Amino acid sequence: MSETDTPASAGQGSALPDATTEMKSAMADFVSDLRGFQAQMTTRMQQQEDRMTQLDRKTRLTGRPVLSTAADEAAPHQKAFEAYVRSGDDDALRGLALEGKALNTAVAGDGGYLVDPVTSDTVRSVLRSTASVRRIANVVNVEATSFDVLVDTTDMGAGWSTETASPSETATPQVDRITIPLHELSALPKASQRLLDDAAFDIEGWLAGKIADKFARAEAAAFVSGDGVDKPRGFLDHAAVENGSWAWDSLGYVATGVDGAFGDADALVEMVYALGAEYRANATFVMNSKTAGVVRKMKDGDGRFLWSDGLAAGEPARLLGYPVLVAEDMPDISSGAMAVAFGDFQAGYTVAERPDLRILRDPFSAKPHVLFYATKRVGGDVSDFAAIKLLKFAVS
Repeated sequence: MSETDTPASAGQGSALPDATTEMKSAMADFVSDLRGFQAQMTTRMQQQEDRMTQLDRKTRLTGRPVLSTAADEAAPHQKAFEAYVRSGDDDALRGLALEGKALNTAVAGDGGYLVDPVTSDTVRSVLRSTASVRRIANVVNVEATSFDVLVDTTDMGAGWSTETASPSETATPQVDRITIPLHELSALPKASQRLLDDAAFDIEGWLAGKIADKFARAEAAAFVSGDGVDKPRGFLDHAAVENGSWAWDSLGYVATGVDGAFGDADALVEMVYALGAEYRANATFVMNSKTAGVVRKMKDGDGRFLWSDGLAAGEPARLLGYPVLVAEDMPDISSGAMAVAFGDFQAGYTVAERPDLRILRDPFSAKPHVLFYATKRVGGDVSDFAAIKLLKFAVS
């Protein structure tokens, strides 16, 4: 048995080194494959980094802008509008997608196009910055052809009651409707085609400035003295009665006591307190420069000026403690003139307008010039007759 077992033991001992060698060989192959994969990944990452570096260099050389997280919504419309103004090319405007916003509507039903948001905002800011009643009035945006103001002109009745007696019927308040129609305000600036072809010419800034100047002057005059025929109705167009007999649908006035001139400062004080207390807190004087030059020389009984200039930049001058709006469309001091107004115009006068401004390019009517027909719809009227008082330069 010992002789038989000995060869078997020898055979098993010789097999162990062969398995170890095989294992070592397999591990060596695995490590080699792993190193090869690592080297391959390193090469690919280096190639990717080189590509990114080349792309970054190309971006810097070509000046390509960095991608922003928020898209500029005004840029496509502004470029399309500039192309339309300069050359009459309306293909880009027609191709813009509508988003339901007033300033993004591309084609108007009656021809023409809405100006781009940048130009339109410029026009509106100029209109608000001019010395016009618009600055102190109530300005509303409407999408209809008119704006209705509901005003409660009477008071609801009341009475004392006892525990045993039945209450009596009281008066019912009456609500009046004031309708403010919107009228079309237009401007017609022109420029030569050669000037439009000049890329250095700021067509948007020039167009906005011309339209704003024309619209501002037309609006300011209409809000003061417009007759309401195809234009807003100014507050001076309404009937004026002596404040002691004032009634709705008219404006109350206080007389200076002297025909065509100031008697003394008492008329201004009387005018202030002719206005109801609920309106005085937000009241403003309105007059032109000539009248302001006369008023600022006036003094009270102690020799102090009634007029005081604003202490901070942009702050209006004050008269008897109330701000003064110098509106050049107010009449000059003359016999029977209503040269000074005082009141809460935020409550007393309403300006209704559509928020859009339309431009129609006409290269044919005034060759070699190009006409730009700009239109805007706006209306205005007195909305509270108790909120405004006038100063009449007359004996009574």
